Amino acid sequence: MELSKAHLDNIKALKSAILQSRYRAASLVNKELLTLYFAVGKFISRKIEEEKWGAKVIENLSADLQLELPGLRGFSATNMKRMRLLFESWEQQFVISPTVSAKLETIDLQEVVFRPTVSDQIGKTFFGLSFSHHLEIIQNTNQLEERIFYIQKTASEFWSLATLKNHLNNQAFQKIGNLPNNFTKTITNDEARQKALQSFKDEYLLDFINIEDGDEKDERVLESEIVQNIKKFLMSLGSDFAFIGNQYRLIVEDEEYFLDLLFFNRRLQSLVVFELKTGKFKPEYLGKMNFYLSALDEYVKQPHEQPSIGIILCKEKKNKVVEFSFRDFNKAMGVSTYKTSDVLPAEYKGVLPDVETLKKLMD
Repeated sequence: MELSKAHLDNIKALKSAILQSRYRAASLVNKELLTLYFAVGKFISRKIEEEKWGAKVIENLSADLQLELPGLRGFSATNMKRMRLLFESWEQQFVISPTVSAKLETIDLQEVVFRPTVSDQIGKTFFGLSFSHHLEIIQNTNQLEERIFYIQKTASEFWSLATLKNHLNNQAFQKIGNLPNNFTKTITNDEARQKALQSFKDEYLLDFINIEDGDEKDERVLESEIVQNIKKFLMSLGSDFAFIGNQYRLIVEDEEYFLDLLFFNRRLQSLVVFELKTGKFKPEYLGKMNFYLSALDEYVKQPHEQPSIGIILCKEKKNKVVEFSFRDFNKAMGVSTYKTSDVLPAEYKGVLPDVETLKKLMD
């Protein structure tokens, strides 16, 4: 039974209200907890500074709290040290209140007030994150701009802790907008160009892919792995992408052409093609992609949508080669690379046996 547009609109409206309500409820709970943790963090920080508290004092304090409040959770010695970390990591960005009395004998729970410049950037979204999310961000970032980026993304896209960890491991902040592209020339609207730059990464971590060396010569194997794990791939792309299909069929002058992966980006309001290459980038890839984008804009793009964008996703690239290759093309394109979990960090190379050695040992 096909649902009417009115009914679908009703469902959409109700879904939006439910999600907003859940987010507001979570924000209220988190705000109370974070306010408390800030106050405790400041209390401990000042005691360590002025009375030279050591780890043993905090351990004893935690144990005594358990006796005073049986069943109390979240106030282990480790967690109390984390509260100190939360406070000290954000101290410079707040007009700090909760305040601690001059004698440090009582803790006054009041509003946590951001400095104006920070408030404009994160405002209430700060309290939409759990304590665990904040700790993960603090422990894996160095700059305020980077922390704000992850806070905004986690709050707006409802990232789970596992999803946040994945984006931190993949250094999503460093890779946003860094891919070689021709957007400056092909996207004339400043706002649309900035959105496009923010929507794609220089490198994607496909740690759910399991490709052996012999398979890397066949792009269809990579494509199949991505399609089988499309939810994880969408998570690596971002929440604005919707998957349309793989091997998407185009007909031009009675000839068939097939696009590897086709998506629609809601924020950009444009179709996005990903062409997969398991080897090194080659200049001729852009000619084929330019043709695909022209055909999409002619036969598939809706009148209200923006021109299509193409991304070559390859194993490796040389940026100067990509830069020269872009010249004289009039369609918006970029070149990204991918890595899988098979790629070892440099510090581990030579320490662990290679794949072939492992296979021999197992045999």
